[in-house]
Amino acid sequence: MKTRFCPSPTGYIHLGNARTALFNFLLAKKNNSTFLLRIEDTDQARSRDEYVTGLEEDLIWLQWFWSEGPAYEGVVIESERSAPYFQSQRQAIYNTYYDQLSATDKAYPCFCNEQQLAFARKRQQVAGQPPRYPGTCAHLSEKEIAAKLEQGLKPTLRFRVPRNQPVIFIDLVKGRQSFNSDDLGDFIIRRADGTASFMYCNALDDSLMEVSHAIRGEDHLTNSPRQVLILQALNLPCPQYGHISLILGATTGPLSKREGSASIREMRKQGFLPLAITNYLGRLGHRYDEQTLMSLDQLAQQFSIDNLSKSPARFDESQLLFWQKEAILNLDNDGLWQWLNEETHSLVSAEIRAEFLQCIRANIIFPQDALQWARAFFAQKLDYDANAMDIFKQSGKDFFVSLQAAFTTHGLDFKAVSHELQTHLGVKGKGLFQPIRLALTGFSHGPEMVPLLNVMGLKRIEYRIANVIKLLG
Repeated sequence: MKTRFCPSPTGYIHLGNARTALFNFLLAKKNNSTFLLRIEDTDQARSRDEYVTGLEEDLIWLQWFWSEGPAYEGVVIESERSAPYFQSQRQAIYNTYYDQLSATDKAYPCFCNEQQLAFARKRQQVAGQPPRYPGTCAHLSEKEIAAKLEQGLKPTLRFRVPRNQPVIFIDLVKGRQSFNSDDLGDFIIRRADGTASFMYCNALDDSLMEVSHAIRGEDHLTNSPRQVLILQALNLPCPQYGHISLILGATTGPLSKREGSASIREMRKQGFLPLAITNYLGRLGHRYDEQTLMSLDQLAQQFSIDNLSKSPARFDESQLLFWQKEAILNLDNDGLWQWLNEETHSLVSAEIRAEFLQCIRANIIFPQDALQWARAFFAQKLDYDANAMDIFKQSGKDFFVSLQAAFTTHGLDFKAVSHELQTHLGVKGKGLFQPIRLALTGFSHGPEMVPLLNVMGLKRIEYRIANVIKLLG
């Protein structure tokens, strides 16, 4: 078995094509097989080296390591039979098969310009016919072809689709698929500038690189009969295609950037963990019976083509954040500490690092959240908002004077501190805990009080309470 991921380097990987990569990676990993990375960079105008570097960095960060393809981190993983892995370097291979198709009259030059093609499409629309190439150049004589070439016209090359022929294949996800060749029309396999079209080079490279299983988005489903015909015409083996439903946004439309079409690179910068993204995407259009956070090995072990959904998957930000929180809870202290930013590191001393991490772990989703708590715990001075000041005034100065005295008496024993305030002031519940939490951290919510007090220390607690007393005059 060999699966593949073949992105075009015209942008950074987003959730949609990352999920395609993941499913191919998990299928190969489950079967101890090859996961191929191929760079489809025939669109030279839009392809950029920085996007190639970016997609490789993203896959390595996610730990979806390819076992065949471009070398990375000094590791050469090429196969002599398959390399090179950049389509821009494979033109000579494509030309060989162009010649073979032309020699057997399975492809022909087309001199129609875009204006002529647009006119033909409009005429077909008016007649209620589906738009397809009308075959204008399909039967040009050698003399006519030579004359057009002498005029300096540069033709595309079209594949000659057999007439009235069923094209049948078994889709790994959607089952038996049947098309009639008359509905396809002759299509371009070589552009006028000599470069290969996606339809052609994608199919050819899958076959020549011995890809056995190709999971991809259902927007490629109508490409499949054309690619099957190309490979049949060249007597080359065809991979098994599996077309997964696309990811929809909160409505029925495609993902917006806010909803999840942001790049993996942007998500890395935001602070998402690779295992969170992997666990979320692994369940986006694929059913797992296990609903706990799983490692890559576990996800691969339980991956099954039979569990791929035929229905559209819907992006759910709350689910993505759920797996982010699960991944944070799964990190050991060293991993969690490394994930936090430098400012947080500068605020938290080594002596209380473990206690700080344990205190905030359940209350953070991104590194910025940890920085928020580090500032709340250890900043020299807190700036209280209007709401906090209102609550302080409602509680009254006597409350905080009594609170200060209770901490002086009982130290960090919060049970004893709260009991004393309940007994002497008659306050309890929200009226007791909210002003204390606000005075100490500036927030009305957050980590549990006992670990919070242990992290802050008695000296800082007494300083914060004294400051509130001072503010109340």
